[in-house]
Amino acid sequence: MAPRKKQVPAQLTTTPVSMADLARELGVSMTTISRALSDHHSIGPAMKQKVLKLAKKYNYQPNRLASALRKGKSQLIGIIVPYIEGRFFPSVVHGIETAASKAGYNVIICQSNEDVAQERRNLEILLSAQVAGILVSLSRTTLDVRHFEKVRSRGLPLVFFDRIVEGDNVNAVVLNDQEGGYVSTRHLLGQGCRRIAHLAGPQHLNIYKNRRQGYLDALREAGLAEDESLVIYTDMSQDQGVAAMRQLLALPEPPDAVFAAGDYSALGAMQEARRQGLQVPNDMAVSGFSNEAFTVITEPAMTTIDQRCEEMGQAAVRLLLEVIDADGAPFTPRQVALRPELLVRNSSVRQAETELSSANLVRSFVP
Repeated sequence: MAPRKKQVPAQLTTTPVSMADLARELGVSMTTISRALSDHHSIGPAMKQKVLKLAKKYNYQPNRLASALRKGKSQLIGIIVPYIEGRFFPSVVHGIETAASKAGYNVIICQSNEDVAQERRNLEILLSAQVAGILVSLSRTTLDVRHFEKVRSRGLPLVFFDRIVEGDNVNAVVLNDQEGGYVSTRHLLGQGCRRIAHLAGPQHLNIYKNRRQGYLDALREAGLAEDESLVIYTDMSQDQGVAAMRQLLALPEPPDAVFAAGDYSALGAMQEARRQGLQVPNDMAVSGFSNEAFTVITEPAMTTIDQRCEEMGQAAVRLLLEVIDADGAPFTPRQVALRPELLVRNSSVRQAETELSSANLVRSFVP
């Protein structure tokens, strides 16, 4: 009497069937099943047909993650961001997840919490997870970027976004922050302001350095000399915005406007100006940067720069996938720069009637 053929247990018809289940039913090894499913030349046509027929019968779905990990490459993209709060980084991450999902990838998100030591640990975690590529926005305390050399030495695709390692040999997606600083300052000049202060961020980070440069470009274009007493360096927090405005208002000749490199510092500056009895914008026009959610409900609503967050995330994924698809072939690093959009609101417009909708004031810009 012929031995009874082993059957796949009944419950497996409603739960995922594994490669081992298929191997047991056919009485062959898992290697044979794997090679048959991948159309390997070592497996004959008859066996391939049997395996494919059984796989179809039980609606077998391969564990692609396990397979990818065995090969040392996964369908995972690693992300390192300074923090997940406010509007900017959550929106960028949403754009990353949307684009990655469409391309068949999942994401692992790590926060550095503005700490370079944590950023290094995040990098080690992602390398251990054998991600297919890494997207990074630097922490505020990252002065030494040598830890990223480990990524490059492994040939792992790496793309920076927003806060980047500067240089020609870097793949990056950024906002044109210099243009953002320029159009913000130019708008304040257009309102008749002539002593425009700038609340600057840490200058070792490209975004704040470039926003400051745009501010200086606009002043120079208007024939105004740089006044170092009007540039206050902060950590971009609301509290330091308050302190900066207090320092500015103590000057013998206070400013008549403030362009802040971040919305939180702009908020603190606006609060201190009002606390000292100034009217915003008639006595002190204020403009921020980032289009945080609260900017539409401040009193008055805050003029700011929209950073096109989701577009930045999607563009970062597209660039990373280009590097991944190159698969080790020569790839010329490049940077993608998005155009900023100035959103004009009541905090900066010295007129009886203001336009609350975004204004199309972004003009052609030469750095």
